[in-house]
Amino acid sequence: MDSLLRHMVDMTGHRDHTMLDISAISAVQELAGALQTRVLAINTVRGQKFVRPRAMVGAGLPPRLFDQPDSAQLDEPLSGYPELGACIAQHEDSVEAITADGRRILWLPIWMGDKVTTCLEIVHPHPYSSDTIHVIGGIVSVYRNFQNLLDYSERDSLTGLLNRKTFDDQLNKMVQVTAEHEPAPPPLPGQPERRQHVDSEKQWLAVVDVDHFKAVNDKFGHLYGDEVLILIANLLQSSFRAQDRVFRFGGEEFVVLLRSTSLVNAQKIIDRFRTNVESYEFPQVGRVTVSVGFVGISAYESPVNILGRADQALYYAKSNGRNQACHYDQLVSGGQLQAVASNATAEFF
Repeated sequence: MDSLLRHMVDMTGHRDHTMLDISAISAVQELAGALQTRVLAINTVRGQKFVRPRAMVGAGLPPRLFDQPDSAQLDEPLSGYPELGACIAQHEDSVEAITADGRRILWLPIWMGDKVTTCLEIVHPHPYSSDTIHVIGGIVSVYRNFQNLLDYSERDSLTGLLNRKTFDDQLNKMVQVTAEHEPAPPPLPGQPERRQHVDSEKQWLAVVDVDHFKAVNDKFGHLYGDEVLILIANLLQSSFRAQDRVFRFGGEEFVVLLRSTSLVNAQKIIDRFRTNVESYEFPQVGRVTVSVGFVGISAYESPVNILGRADQALYYAKSNGRNQACHYDQLVSGGQLQAVASNATAEFF
């Protein structure tokens, strides 16, 4: 009982999804005597569901996180988990499978209303006792409730996207991850800047702004304006990859953090979203376009400077025709923008 209470106190003390994941699987691992416990993310991409590990703990091993730049390589089709797929399709709370060597795998989808984006997976060497099932059920209930509370505090009430407060934390984490994978140190004063090759994979920040949004509100009213924002949020979620993060900054401004891809692919992904918006028929309003400015994330730049440079590229896109995506470094190398340490005119500050 003391161990259970200790884990409950630990779980309810976190205000971060990552630490909540670690607390939940650590509690299950110890109290159920499991061989391995994982948090699985369930993502839907173009109508197909994928499974990706988000965190894992094994017997005698420390917890491991998979929130890394190459985590997309861990995606597996849900069809590779037929029992779990059937469980989700039938909206059930749990399902168990037995492996060829006799191990038990228990999957516990975390339902948020009629949607599931998270699942606990527990591997056990023997059949689960009723007491173990009861303890696991209690942990899952607490975990689900706190997932709901964190989602409520981290998401924009209109669009359901992540909010500005969450963005600050996510960008700082991405800069830290970049520092672990970016080998070149910053140049010393007076030395030429050493840039990464354009084809190398890195992290990216894109700022999105709806073109002429004030005119939409003025002509059609704020209800239709809100509908445009909701539909663009949906297009953002469907156009970008499951490992990317999409935020609403407020008003008609959005930000995307793209994980681990090359400049060529980042441009393709961003342009795919831009053309999806351009070709979409918005009810009553008709055609709407967006402008985008984006920049690579460097471990040697402050988050304020990174965001400011993306905002500079966005300002250039909106001042030179709109409905386009502009890369900050390409604008600087082409002479359209002058590189500065920070952007004093950024609209976000």
